[in-house]
Amino acid sequence: MKLKTLLMGAIATAAFAPAAFADGERGRDGQVNIIYWQAPSILNPFLSGGTKDVESASLVIEPLARYDQDGNMVPFLVTEVPTVANGGVTADLTQITWNIKEGLKWSDGSAFTSADVKFTYEYCTHPEGGCAQVTKFEGVSSVETPDDLTVVVTFDKPTPFPYGPFVGGESPIIQAAQFADCMGAKAPECTQANFNPIGTGPFVVEEFRPNDVITMSANPNYREAGKPAFASLTFKGGGDATAAGRAVMETGEFDYAWNLQLAPDVIAKMEAGGKGTPVAGFGPLVERIMLNNTNASPDLPEGERSTAAHPHPFLKDPSVYKAMSMAIDRPLLVEVGYGKAGKVTCNWVPAPAIFNSTTFNCDAQDIDGANAMLDAAGYKDTDGDGVRETPDGVKMSILYQTSTNAVRQDFQALIKDWWSQIGIETELRNLDASVFFGGDPGSPDTFQKFYADVQMYANTFNGTDPQSYLGNLLCDKAPRPDSQWQGENISRFCSAEYDALHAQLAQTGGAEERAAIGKKLNDMAVSQGAMIPLVHRGRLSAHANSLGGVVLNVWDSELWNAADWYRIK
Repeated sequence: MKLKTLLMGAIATAAFAPAAFADGERGRDGQVNIIYWQAPSILNPFLSGGTKDVESASLVIEPLARYDQDGNMVPFLVTEVPTVANGGVTADLTQITWNIKEGLKWSDGSAFTSADVKFTYEYCTHPEGGCAQVTKFEGVSSVETPDDLTVVVTFDKPTPFPYGPFVGGESPIIQAAQFADCMGAKAPECTQANFNPIGTGPFVVEEFRPNDVITMSANPNYREAGKPAFASLTFKGGGDATAAGRAVMETGEFDYAWNLQLAPDVIAKMEAGGKGTPVAGFGPLVERIMLNNTNASPDLPEGERSTAAHPHPFLKDPSVYKAMSMAIDRPLLVEVGYGKAGKVTCNWVPAPAIFNSTTFNCDAQDIDGANAMLDAAGYKDTDGDGVRETPDGVKMSILYQTSTNAVRQDFQALIKDWWSQIGIETELRNLDASVFFGGDPGSPDTFQKFYADVQMYANTFNGTDPQSYLGNLLCDKAPRPDSQWQGENISRFCSAEYDALHAQLAQTGGAEERAAIGKKLNDMAVSQGAMIPLVHRGRLSAHANSLGGVVLNVWDSELWNAADWYRIK
């Protein structure tokens, strides 16, 4: 199947044949090799919002339930997904009860119990710590454990979508015994636990070299007989997307390559190598420019840079960020960077389709209109150097950062030129993805610290309901020094109206009603200066022709079913 055909479909996957391994022995297929050109820096997704960290950790630690390739919620560590119909969710929508499967063990042989689930909640919501996934627990008033196999989550108000906590690759369960001394501010200091988590997943960490290589072996206590089929796994990080794609589709050195952010003609040439197959599908992944609502100037004290104490001198003005958006030729970005694997979008949440707003039209570049808007708002080039100044004399010069990647550097160069045409001076900076998305509170170069004026990246959310994702822009979710610089409100956007509307979403049932509120939240994020959406990206990865069982998942971790992978003989 050719790349064009794959990308035209919503989801494209390799053949899935569980019968091929149902009666086999665990570890019978030897070694499997995975390459992520963005190298993992930690195996604790509560301390990093980076996709590469969440997905590598998903091989080891698991949630109670997750989403399949069609976006359906499926049980993993529980007997069923609780609903009102089956009695697992109370009629007043304030409580959900999860029933854990009997006999589950951690990889060290100890029993997995409800106490571990409750501990995970306490770990992420500790008032002295910072948790990258704390939005998942929005509205939770308590997590109780009436017995070893029962978890009762209570919300402070009716919650029609109670599946934020413990669902999806971003909200796994960690072992209470291992992380007991890692609460609050101590969390980043627990290197052994953060690099070598004990889990319930199909693999166990043997050695983790941050920003380089992870070696794993089959979990001897994995709950399904005969799985995983592979005795050992190597997870290589680093390099670039081109090398990763070649390693699977041309040389056959690796079995799976993630996130091949490459031009379509490059992918087609790699596929001609005959060793591997690209798989693709559209979920809610959006390449976008985040606008720093705060001042990141290095002239400010370290604890005050990129904090609410100092608003940005001009990026909070709608005339500025709207003009910056108008100057961008999105169709050209799609053509240059993604081809059929990209679509123009004006939205933060373009999928599922029911949440895709039609409020904005950003298909056409308008340099003249952008200049007119800035002129009318009083931004003038008073000294003739080609760069405008604000009405109070601040030069409109910005630092634009992103991760190191050929497509992103092409985008930076184009956008820098377009912004120069409207009198905004742009300095470009690119950072190694392992550092940029790493979440190290001591690093000045993470996307959470946001020591720049604008930054470009893409991320997505688990499942088909964006409530938690939209919650990332709540005022209290901004990374701060006292949260160890964790939090997903990267722009430091803050709106009481937005917070109130999100609270309304959390209490609203019915798909159409939820979608209507979700669209309003999306529109506020875009129109009020949290971000400039660019491209709705397809998820594009590749697997070796000899690797069976791969089912691409755009709604959860791509490695969600690694326990089912096997070697085609």
